[in-house]
Amino acid sequence: QVQLVESGGDLVQPGGSLRLSCAASGIIFSNYVMDWYRQAPGKQRELVANITVGGSTNYVHSVKGRFTISRDNAKNTVYLQMNSLKPEDAAVYYCNARGISWGKPRDYWGQGTQVTVSS
Repeated sequence: QVQLVESGGDLVQPGGSLRLSCAASGIIFSNYVMDWYRQAPGKQRELVANITVGGSTNYVHSVKGRFTISRDNAKNTVYLQMNSLKPEDAAVYYCNARGISWGKPRDYWGQGTQVTVSS
């Protein structure tokens, strides 16, 4: 059974920092591209950052220079370090694993973790 479990969401003041974690089980983690998405109330889910199998990273423009995605294949965990947080970063953050297993594309989601940015 595949599980992605996010953690680290919290209430933080503008300008503060948080580190989100997503622990995966039931997959060969190192074979999967890992994404962080977010969804704010009334808005569409947005891809925030991803990290490839080889470690290449991509970010949505609005978080470049403030967020850093990383992965630890030994711990089957992907992280999202978020600095200089803004109220517009508030959302539920989800991790997503994309890969191929048994010759078929696979796409798995976590349950989300809430990030609130407010003074």
